[in-house]
Amino acid sequence: MKNNRLCLGTVQFGLHYGINNKTGKPSRPEVFRMLDEAMENGIEFIDTAAAYGDAEEILGEYIAAQKNKINLKIISKLRPNLIAKEEKHAEETVKREIEASLKRLNIDTLNGYLLHTPANFYNESIVNGLVKCKEAGLIEDWGVSVYETQDALNVAGSGIVDYIQVPYSVFDQRLNKTGFFKLAKQKNVTVFARSTFLQGLILMDIKEIPAYLDTAKGYLQELDIILEKYNISRLMAAFLFSFNNPDVDYIVFGVDNLEQLKEDLMLAEKPVDFKQCYKELYNHFLNVEQSIVIPSLWSKKQDKG
Repeated sequence: MKNNRLCLGTVQFGLHYGINNKTGKPSRPEVFRMLDEAMENGIEFIDTAAAYGDAEEILGEYIAAQKNKINLKIISKLRPNLIAKEEKHAEETVKREIEASLKRLNIDTLNGYLLHTPANFYNESIVNGLVKCKEAGLIEDWGVSVYETQDALNVAGSGIVDYIQVPYSVFDQRLNKTGFFKLAKQKNVTVFARSTFLQGLILMDIKEIPAYLDTAKGYLQELDIILEKYNISRLMAAFLFSFNNPDVDYIVFGVDNLEQLKEDLMLAEKPVDFKQCYKELYNHFLNVEQSIVIPSLWSKKQDKG
């Protein structure tokens, strides 16, 4: 079966990443095996970023070894906080960064390029740089990776972006309370949903959750009560919750190892009666506090801890 709604994230390839990551950063041979598995199972989109350690270089090595035998659609991102908010001459910086990513990746054109810092979207010079790079054929589409609801609405409604990447999970349903998905469809914006497993938090044993995320335990216990009725695992529920939303075009998911990838691929291919469970989960966790659903805030909770 062609898993053409899946987009493989690569942050784990370049960094030790994820609160539930017990195996660390995979070796190059392991990454290559994962990429082989993804390609063989019909995954076309790969999500990476200049900020993901050496993920771009590793992908570039893989691509070079394939000798043009594969047709991957690669999305990368501008390094976060690289360009000052008030910078008025950012076009060359944007172009230089894109060219550096292309070189590391051993490709001539990026399918997509995203702003990793949502504030960059409001800088006309940065946007002009992206438009020029698209006209020059360095990138095919561009967009923004957002974290906050208002940014999601502003970006999707702008009429100038092709792609938007948003956080969306069973615990992060903030966008369900807005007209975001309808707006994105109206504006022909392709929606990529990330944070399906909330960096692994949704899959953690409650006893292993650190004290600074203590409030997450109640939500997980609540989730477990619902899932027990349907005999569905948290892994299955988290994955299928995003996968079954018809307004999400692509699911961006990361894996720590080959076994996890195989497990996720099986979930996408295996027919499961998830309708009733989906109905109960949809709009159930609408008010989970941002300090839980936005991982960048976890460190602040930890510092207070």
